[in-house]
Amino acid sequence: MTKVKINGNGSLLVPDCVTIPFITGDGVGVEITPAMRRVVDEAVRKCYGGKRRIDWFEVLAGQKAYDMSGVYLPEATMAAFREYHIGIKGPLTTPVGGGIRSLNVALRQGLDLYVCQRPVRWFRGIASPVLRPDWVNMVIFRENTEDIYAGIEWEAGSAEAHKFFNFLQQEMGVDKIRFPETSSFGVKPVSKEGSERLIVAACRYALEHGLPSVTLVHKGNIMKFTEGGFKRWGYEVAQKEFAQEISSGRLVINDCIADAFLQNALLRPKDYSVVATLNLNGDYISDMLAAQVGGIGIAPGANINYHTGNAIFEATHGTAPDIAGKNKANPCSIILSAVMMLEYLGWNEAAGCVVNAIETIFDRKMATVDLARFMENGMALGTKEFADELVRIIDGVSV
Repeated sequence: MTKVKINGNGSLLVPDCVTIPFITGDGVGVEITPAMRRVVDEAVRKCYGGKRRIDWFEVLAGQKAYDMSGVYLPEATMAAFREYHIGIKGPLTTPVGGGIRSLNVALRQGLDLYVCQRPVRWFRGIASPVLRPDWVNMVIFRENTEDIYAGIEWEAGSAEAHKFFNFLQQEMGVDKIRFPETSSFGVKPVSKEGSERLIVAACRYALEHGLPSVTLVHKGNIMKFTEGGFKRWGYEVAQKEFAQEISSGRLVINDCIADAFLQNALLRPKDYSVVATLNLNGDYISDMLAAQVGGIGIAPGANINYHTGNAIFEATHGTAPDIAGKNKANPCSIILSAVMMLEYLGWNEAAGCVVNAIETIFDRKMATVDLARFMENGMALGTKEFADELVRIIDGVSV
């Protein structure tokens, strides 16, 4: 197995034959992940004529891991991602309420993948609920390890909740908890370091890609020291690290309160290019923007640590058990996430090849049923048939 190596500055040394750990995923993951692999393999073969290739290395997480080993996230899986640095995953089961916590969050926190990067763009031919989906072209940088997703919470009625309430009341003088006996409690940690590293990454991305602005989206008008701190630290670190770029006009830093941003993103999305925000805000914002361009089924995502170089690319949707095994699932989210992975590896020719194939298939009004049903004269393809068609399109591309 050949591994990506990381330079001291976080840049990558990528061999021509690279091993990529992957998690198939639960539910529709069994269908969409093999579809992604076939499309990526064909693009790499077509673009590099055998000089480059991916050796896929399956690791376990989710229900498959539990069925085989009794644990949902084996340490061997975490070790593989640490060793090989870059991986990709399908959707994983995350029970609501009691039981295991989110495996996605566990992966992000365990590997300190502090950036959740979600590019959002529209493909011609995809139906949208907004008048000008082509105006939506943003990249969301969502903080990935802090905020309420840190998982610091206590259930109502528990001894821990009672103890925490007593601390708030007796030690901190808090008297604004209306129903203390039936309240659950959560803690929202937001650090200067965590905010700064996310915002620096967003600024560097904007500069490297020739994008004009970074907008800090927050709720600092209400949460003065957490969300407000994010805003304040963002301006400070941007001025410290990018003073020349800001003064020359190459980079504009601004901010927007979260609820205003949600409205503005509908009314004038062209005002925004790169958005940096905290974990919960980013969860809402990225899914809302995805809805404007056709839905989460075509929304890619990556979890990245720009210091260590570690990254896991992922399908951004859930396991969709209602359609699992029926050859109906849309594989575009994980395919486009693989495009992000190829770009991260520096294999831009293969990445572009896949994007061109997706643009072509949508131009031909061919898609899985979730998208085809809203196209005029759309042709609905199964998951496998959609991947087959992408492979045929790629095979016919002149390189």
